[in-house]
Amino acid sequence: MKSLFQIIIVVFLTIFFLSFIAPPKNVTIWMIGDSTMASKKPERKPESGWGVEFAQFVKNGVVVKNKAASGRSTKSFIAEKRWQAVLDSIKPGDFVIIQFGHNDGKPDSLLHTNANTTFKQNLKKFIEETRSKGANPMLCTPVVRRHFDGNGNLLDTHGDYLKVVRTVARETKTPLVDMEALTRKLVTDLGTEKSKDLFTMRKNGLDSTHLCHAGALQVAELFVKNAKKQHLKIALHFK
Repeated sequence: MKSLFQIIIVVFLTIFFLSFIAPPKNVTIWMIGDSTMASKKPERKPESGWGVEFAQFVKNGVVVKNKAASGRSTKSFIAEKRWQAVLDSIKPGDFVIIQFGHNDGKPDSLLHTNANTTFKQNLKKFIEETRSKGANPMLCTPVVRRHFDGNGNLLDTHGDYLKVVRTVARETKTPLVDMEALTRKLVTDLGTEKSKDLFTMRKNGLDSTHLCHAGALQVAELFVKNAKKQHLKIALHFK
């Protein structure tokens, strides 16, 4: 029969080891990015962002706060104090998923960033400031646009912005889920016709940038599966 002392030791060691295995409670997953991730106003149905559908994949008790906003670049997200609002609320152990690139390349002076200078600096700002709060930054490349050429080949519409996200992930040792590569394969495998089902149909035709609910769900699932495949820390919080 075990002594009281032995029982206490066993309980202590069990709690100690579980603290390394079990994910901490009350974790918040923050999401910052553009319209391909953001929640939408009712009048924009059936358009959706993959950050909306992503909430279906997390365990009970994990909070998803999708702060992505349509039409924003890294520059405008910072200038409008959206990032500061998120930063002020982040707590140790939280996660911040960062996905920009769709709008940084636009000529609008309120949005435009140079891929190799300002865009890169802004990504590093998000990462460094997230870590300063004891939280975990994650990078995503932007979701692919459904733009095919005349031969059925999917075009690259993000250029250097893709390369920079991958470079920043490597330089800062930040986990990366390559959403462009994942969604490129998805859209390519579906082909020019069936891939239309991922995107939003409007009165004036197909919107080949913005996802519908079904498409956003598939894209969110790609993120979750890839995070699990890479054994990323955030995957502990997925069902």
